[in-house]
Amino acid sequence: MTTNQKTIALPVTAVTCLEDRAHVERAAVLDLEAGVQRLRLGPVSALAVDRTLHAELSARHPATVLDVRITRSWTPRRALTHADDVSALRRRMDAIAHERRALEQQRERLDARRDLLGRLAGDLLREIGEGAGAGEADRPRWGRELDRADEERAVCGERLRAVEAGLAALDDELGQAERAVGVSEEEPAELVGHIELTVETAAAGPVGLHLSHLTPCALWRPAYRAVLEGESLTLETDAMVWQRTGEDWSDVRLTLSTARSALATEPPRFGEDRLTLTDRSVAERRTVSVELREEETGTLGPSPVLGLPGVDDGGEARVLRSPAQVSVPGDGRAHRVPLSSFATGARSEYACSPELSPLVTQVVRFDNLAGHALLAGPVDLVRDSGFSGRGTLDFTAPGAAVELAFGSCDDYRVVRHAEETRDTAGLTQRTVITRTIRLHVSRFSPPEERGDLVVTLRERLPVSEVSAVEVRLRKEACFPEPDSVDSDGIARWDVCLPPDGHRTVTLVYEVSASAKVTGL
Repeated sequence: MTTNQKTIALPVTAVTCLEDRAHVERAAVLDLEAGVQRLRLGPVSALAVDRTLHAELSARHPATVLDVRITRSWTPRRALTHADDVSALRRRMDAIAHERRALEQQRERLDARRDLLGRLAGDLLREIGEGAGAGEADRPRWGRELDRADEERAVCGERLRAVEAGLAALDDELGQAERAVGVSEEEPAELVGHIELTVETAAAGPVGLHLSHLTPCALWRPAYRAVLEGESLTLETDAMVWQRTGEDWSDVRLTLSTARSALATEPPRFGEDRLTLTDRSVAERRTVSVELREEETGTLGPSPVLGLPGVDDGGEARVLRSPAQVSVPGDGRAHRVPLSSFATGARSEYACSPELSPLVTQVVRFDNLAGHALLAGPVDLVRDSGFSGRGTLDFTAPGAAVELAFGSCDDYRVVRHAEETRDTAGLTQRTVITRTIRLHVSRFSPPEERGDLVVTLRERLPVSEVSAVEVRLRKEACFPEPDSVDSDGIARWDVCLPPDGHRTVTLVYEVSASAKVTGL
């Protein structure tokens, strides 16, 4: 077996970035001789996972990989023994220390002078007191001496404050220089990995090598940018990629996947579930216990997560690919990689739910025409006036409807008033709760604004799940009558407001319960 001592470059050609790691692919063309050879390839990231190393050879003649392994070596930093090797940072630190010593000596002299001037002013005041007691009155001289002493003390104080400010600035600069030296010259020894490859070929000639492995310290998250221009919306899908694997990815084919390779796949264990029937007591037969419950309504989909700790892919592994080769430095910072972009027509609506918030928000609805699923992630919102804020985009399947809120509008004000009355019918002993909700909507417009705008108001009604409790909308008392009421009890009005106009919307509904109902 022959050993090639020369190190052969093995660059990164493709990367599949997973949720918390990366699958790195490398390729090179080797000029091999016939027989068994041991090659040294690299350098590669020292964080590469050994058990995931996989090497393949492609050649016209038979070629076999006998062994592949990663070896790691560390190189200590060379000690600075010559004066010419001293860095500019250390020379600047020495200069700062020299300036600091000079300023400290100047501060000591100024402190001594200030104390001396203080004692001089005390002696002068004592002399004035003694002279006035003896009947002497030399006011011009006393005035000149006091003014001179005060002026000298003021000048000394200003110089002392300037010296202390200079010392504080030098301490700041010295701290920054020390931190920079710690980063640039006092970092730990460099750890480098190389691939040792043992191959056997039947004939001499070029052989293609494809090597892959997993590497930690790399992750990605989706990010979006929505630009609204009139009735058109442009949605750009990007990927924020972080990696600190110890090497840069230069001009690589980047693939982004939501697969969780480290997630456990054990089947769930079945436990025993016993159901026991018991007879109701007499008191339980006579009463029906109910309670008010808050529920969040929404379409089917994954449950929301706070803080977005992982990639929300709707329960199915998704794969996205960058249309062009990209470069991601291994500095641990976020790098934005464009994935796709599309423009479509958008439907805008000014909506308000006064029970939750008095703000009128511009809501934009459009269809997902990206050709792939939109994963949950942050979205930068841009309107005609520029950047307006940042929102959150939920998981959206291809072709499904997307809803984005572009912030509140300061031209509107909504005030909500709620009243409640409770009565009991004498004959049936039914409890009737009547709720009256009034919504006052106002629009404030500049003098040059013309045209009416529609504001959509939504207010909810309770929905009963038991026959003993009934909810009835009193349409004759509502003004105006709601445009629609869905199965979730959401009443909706489309209110048309002229410039500087205002409207009042009234909603009245009743909740009636029989005498055996408790809990309302």
